[in-house]
Amino acid sequence: MSELKTTPLHALHLELGAKMVPFAGYDMPVQYPMGVMKEHLHTRAAAGLFDVSHMGQVLLDGAQAAVELEALVPQSVIGIEEGRQRYAFFTHRDGGILDDLMVANRGDHLFLVVNAACKEDDIELLRRNTALCRVVPVTDRALIALQGPAAEAALGRIVPVAEMAFMEVAVRPSDFGELWISRSGYTGEDGFEISVPEAAAEDFARRLLAMEEVAPIGLGARDSLRLEAGLCLYGHDIDTTTDPVQAGLTWAIQKVRRPSGSRSGGYPGDAIIGPKLSAADVDPDDRRRVGLVPDGRAPMREGVELFESESAETPVGRITSGAFGPSVGHPISMGYVPVRLASADTRIWAEVRGKRLPARVTDLPFRPATYKR
Repeated sequence: MSELKTTPLHALHLELGAKMVPFAGYDMPVQYPMGVMKEHLHTRAAAGLFDVSHMGQVLLDGAQAAVELEALVPQSVIGIEEGRQRYAFFTHRDGGILDDLMVANRGDHLFLVVNAACKEDDIELLRRNTALCRVVPVTDRALIALQGPAAEAALGRIVPVAEMAFMEVAVRPSDFGELWISRSGYTGEDGFEISVPEAAAEDFARRLLAMEEVAPIGLGARDSLRLEAGLCLYGHDIDTTTDPVQAGLTWAIQKVRRPSGSRSGGYPGDAIIGPKLSAADVDPDDRRRVGLVPDGRAPMREGVELFESESAETPVGRITSGAFGPSVGHPISMGYVPVRLASADTRIWAEVRGKRLPARVTDLPFRPATYKR
């Protein structure tokens, strides 16, 4: 096994007593002494600090950056206003999702944040398919997420952010160097993601952690937070075998890029995804991502097979994420079932350790988001 990489905050995690685990090739904190449950609830009530420096940060520099990137994703990149960002995903020629990412328009260039496990492949994809702009991996900056209702007050003691709305981006000078800030995150809470110079990252994190409302949060609570928010984790809930329609991500494809739009198609997999977006009739055996609530108190976790009835022999789907939801007070899961079984309140059966246990299909998210609009 190759040696695990570390982030600029690695020594701080150890000092704070974090339990470390391998994740996407990095040695990352899964929890701190507070424990996953309390970390989760603290983020919902105050502010949680997450080290997400393992993720990839990339600049696309050049006047044609938006045009070239739009040829690789179903989203309207040309339509992103300066100072705004948008959720997007790279698609495969077979319609599957290669990775999901954030794209920010910073005037004369685009700033991308991609998943850690995919960042090398994403950078290679961009380099192969862009001739008119420069692809510049950012290797000298850390990335920190500050999430929760107190995030604005905490970060506001360092730089002004109160005027920023959800999905806005800004560059702010600070005592820690130039901060690249977006009002976004992956918990369903109001919050920010902050790119900070690597040399100042630990001091910046310590400054935030010294504030009463801020606590360090590990991967365990990050996972339960995003699951309650109904957000996909790449490699689990979405991957190259899953198209955006199956994944319930059609909201992220703007009208201008759909079959009837003025800049429709032209991205990998359009021949498969496009007809699904405009189809009048839906294949009842195609699959859809749904929320699931088990009848009991035991979580139904990733990999558990789903059945149409208690006695059915052939599985009809599979759970892709599952955990206890501390904010909702019961187990929650996400998974895929046929369209004909995807309506809310449909009863379905999961096979857990050789037993068939009932669950109920439910709409996503499990808990409403609290973004600042």
